[in-house]
Amino acid sequence: MADPYKTLGVARDANEADIKKAYRKLAKELHPDRNKDNPKASEKFSQVTNAYDLLNDKDKRARFDRGEIDGDGNPAAPFGFGGGGGGRPQPGGGFRSEGYESGGPDMSDIFEGLFGGAQRGGGGGFASGFGRRPQPKGENVAYRLQVPFVDAATLEPQRVTLSDGKTLDLKLPAGVESGTQMKLAGKGEQGPGGAGDAILTIDVQPHRFFTRDGDDVRIDLPISLAEAVLGGSIKAPTVEKPVMLTIPKGTTSGKTLRLKGKGFHKKTGGRGDQLVTLMIDIPADNKALADFVEGWAKSNTGNPRGAMGV
Repeated sequence: MADPYKTLGVARDANEADIKKAYRKLAKELHPDRNKDNPKASEKFSQVTNAYDLLNDKDKRARFDRGEIDGDGNPAAPFGFGGGGGGRPQPGGGFRSEGYESGGPDMSDIFEGLFGGAQRGGGGGFASGFGRRPQPKGENVAYRLQVPFVDAATLEPQRVTLSDGKTLDLKLPAGVESGTQMKLAGKGEQGPGGAGDAILTIDVQPHRFFTRDGDDVRIDLPISLAEAVLGGSIKAPTVEKPVMLTIPKGTTSGKTLRLKGKGFHKKTGGRGDQLVTLMIDIPADNKALADFVEGWAKSNTGNPRGAMGV
């Protein structure tokens, strides 16, 4: 009967971290996918996994250390009796299991008291009731995915390269933002119970002139003095493509116009807007403009700050 401590190569007082570390090392070396032409490795992998299952379970480990179960998790012989039902004494004081004969002693109470209950099996034997735990999956793998601002706003699919070199196209969710996490099932490390998951954390990259405001996109858009005074149609950028924007006559700096449905996709459906704040761009060192404004100012004595009391 295999000793799980020897199978994993750990001391009997090894802690959980030591046991896990030893198992992961051996599991990687002996995994069937890496040893397709070596059946002995596959057998050893199974032994290593069984040993880890037992030692990773605090209750089973304690029972094994007390001698109540063997290295396979099966009940050990109580009071020197062999497993199973009644039998005839054999040399060395053991019993040879033959099943229960008619009128023979019923040892079910002993088994129930020792092992927390037993189920009668076929042919008068007893099943221990110890079930195998599910095989542990491999570790999850964490990734950080940098997504361009415009791609996040338009939900442009992203190509992701995993640690094994494989690539896949990732569909971004509506409402994606920095800190959003996405799980790719089965794309983590391999384990005896299957692969773990890949956990992607999204980082939306800043843009050189767009900013985000909830589900809306903001932009400060420069316009010329002539466009502000006379009005007209100008081309404005959006996260998808430029659109024509109408500037009212006499527009002042700071006026904000709204482009419906040009923002981020919302979790609840639909899209936010793009908010365009107009900023009048005054050219420096333009003598003609300076002369014009100087003459214009002489005939215009109004105070734009008068309503503020200054």
